[in-house]
Amino acid sequence: MVALPAADAHLDAPRCLAIVPAFNEAASIAEVVAELRDADPNLEVLVVDDGSTDATGSVAEAAGAKVLRLPLNLGIGGAVQAGYLYAFERGFDLAVQVDGDGQHDAKQLGRLIDPILGGRADLAIGTRFGGDITYRAPFARRVGIALFAALVSLRVRQRLTDTTSGFRAVNRRGIRVFAADYPHDYPEVESIVTAARGELQVCEVPVLMRARAAGRSSITTFRSFYYVAKVLLALFVGLFPREHLVIQD
Repeated sequence: MVALPAADAHLDAPRCLAIVPAFNEAASIAEVVAELRDADPNLEVLVVDDGSTDATGSVAEAAGAKVLRLPLNLGIGGAVQAGYLYAFERGFDLAVQVDGDGQHDAKQLGRLIDPILGGRADLAIGTRFGGDITYRAPFARRVGIALFAALVSLRVRQRLTDTTSGFRAVNRRGIRVFAADYPHDYPEVESIVTAARGELQVCEVPVLMRARAAGRSSITTFRSFYYVAKVLLALFVGLFPREHLVIQD
C-alpha cells in the first residue's frame, strides 16, 4: 500500500470534468458517480450512456451525474470522444476518464491529475504496474499488456507500462486533441499514439485499481484475439505520418 494525497486537494481550482463511458452498467454506475462526487463536490460528472438497454442513464442521473445519451452503441472510443467534445465545447480545463464498472478508485484522482496541474504532462495515465503498486492479472492478459506497452514505447520513444489503462487525465490541450481525433474501437492503446502525433507530453502515475464491481467485461475470448490483431495493425499504420486534425479554440 502507498500513501495517497487527498483526492480533492487539487480539484477545486480548474474546471474539471469526469468522463464516464458506460454501457449497461446500471448495477455499478450509481456508486461510481457517488465516489466521484465525494472526491470533490465541484467536479462535474458526465456519464456517456453508450446506447444502454438497461437503466444506466436514469440511475446515473438519479445519482447526480449529467447524462449524455447516445442513440446507439458506438463503443468505448465513440463514447469517450463524445465526452471530450462535451468538455471542449464547454471550456473545461481538465478532463479525467473513469470507467463505469467501478474499477477506478476516485481516491486516486489527486495523484492522477497532479502532473497535469504541475505542468509536467498533458496526458497522465494511471498505471497498475508502477512504484510499490502490484496488480495481478491472468497470464494471457499480462502478456498482451506487456506486448502493447513494448510496441507503444518504441513508437512514442518513451517507456510505458500500462497502455491499456482507461484511467486518465488530460489538460485543455489534450481535450482539444482527443475531441478532434480519438480511436473508436478498443482505443486505449491507439490513443497514446494519437497523443504522440498531437505532440502531447505523456506520463504514467502509479494507481490502485479494483476488480469490476458488477457485470462482466465485453471482451470475450474471440474479441481478445480481435483486439490484439486490430491494435497491432493500427500501431503499424500509425508508423506512417498523416495530417493532424485539430479543433481550433
